[in-house]
Amino acid sequence: MTHPPTSSTAPPGAGPALPVPAPRTTPAPQPAPRRSAFVEGADRLRAAATTEPGRLRLIGAVLAALIVAFGAVTAWQMSDRAAAADDVLHRSQPLSSSAADIYRSLADANTAASSGFLAGGQETAASRTTYEQDIRNAAEGLVNAAANSEPGSPSEAAVAKLNRLLPEYKGLVERARVYNRQGYPVGGAYLRYANDKMQHEMLPAAQQLYTKENARLASDYSDATPYPWAAIALGLLALAALAWAQLRHYRRTNRVLNHGLVAASAATVVTLLWLVVGHSIARAGLDDSYDHGVRSLNVLQDARIASLKARGNENLSLVARGAETVKVGDQTYDTYYYDFDKDMDALGKGLARAAALADDPGGRKPVVAAQGNMKVWKERHAGARHSDEDGDYAAALAKVIGPKDATGECFDSVDANLKTALDHEQREFQQQAADGRDAMSGLPIGTAMLGVAAAAGALSGIGRRLSEYR
Repeated sequence: MTHPPTSSTAPPGAGPALPVPAPRTTPAPQPAPRRSAFVEGADRLRAAATTEPGRLRLIGAVLAALIVAFGAVTAWQMSDRAAAADDVLHRSQPLSSSAADIYRSLADANTAASSGFLAGGQETAASRTTYEQDIRNAAEGLVNAAANSEPGSPSEAAVAKLNRLLPEYKGLVERARVYNRQGYPVGGAYLRYANDKMQHEMLPAAQQLYTKENARLASDYSDATPYPWAAIALGLLALAALAWAQLRHYRRTNRVLNHGLVAASAATVVTLLWLVVGHSIARAGLDDSYDHGVRSLNVLQDARIASLKARGNENLSLVARGAETVKVGDQTYDTYYYDFDKDMDALGKGLARAAALADDPGGRKPVVAAQGNMKVWKERHAGARHSDEDGDYAAALAKVIGPKDATGECFDSVDANLKTALDHEQREFQQQAADGRDAMSGLPIGTAMLGVAAAAGALSGIGRRLSEYR
């Protein structure tokens, strides 16, 4: 009987024990990297482009995108330009004209005050009415300017300053009148003080307001007149893409026309032509309104203001009676006579420019008449100055504010002719600016609708071609 060995040692002659191999583990598979939506979309487009239906869908999408972009940019650019043209007609130019009227009313009030002072007890009701009306017009103009000024702007500051100074000026004039009627010489000092306030504080503030409103008008013109180059470029690009798509269609099918693509091309051509021609007409009208309207108005306004200042200085020279002098080089001059000569020189140059800018007899005739009035005015003024310098104050006064052959008649004629010319140029501006604005009035909506129609035509044409593969 044989028993199994109980010892754990290896029997003699047995080899070494072999190691038991560890069980094999298979590594877990790594997940594929996640691709972005853009990469997946690009792969799909690449796969689609390998088949003709896929290419056609891609072509249709590109054509529709180009045409819609063309219509949208056209509508956007023309809306901005139409709005700027409307601002030129109804906002910035009227405000610029209103600012000029404020300046003119203040200068005219100053002139009327000095004329009434010289007349003394013989001040006419018409002269007093003119002064009061000018003050009222200036106050109303300031209310309108305040309502249209941007908060914190220089225009608002100028309006606030004028609103503060206007009552002060009027109070000084009334004091001068009271003392003058009582025969006190201090009345002249009050009037000169009022004139200094007008010349050195009020009129510069009014000039600043006028300059700012003119800058706003120029800005509106610059927004309304540039060509819409972005829309034009997109239109040409859309037309080129449509032409290429039709040529490709012809080469692959030997069919001359694809009705949808032809309709899209026609709508795009009409939109592009309407854009270019309509904006060109609008631009021409706006340019004419500036060249023959705004420029003439600015020159005439400046000439009218120069005549008002000249008349005021002529009156004040008799009020001051040589009390105010200015030294230029080695020569000493009466301050008001010296300023009168400068103002008349500015008036002459302004009338010459206005005559050159006038493009029709209706605008030229009153300017030429004003030039004749100015010539007579200078001749009569020379006689009045000669009498004043010789000490004949009564004769000088009669030649300035007298009832016959006085310089006041010449000033009134100059002012009346300049007002006629201003009214004519204002009507020309309004007509030409309205024509320019109206040429753009239907463009934003019309071009947007044509753009939608062109995009629909392009998609219809591509869809017709795709239906052949079903």
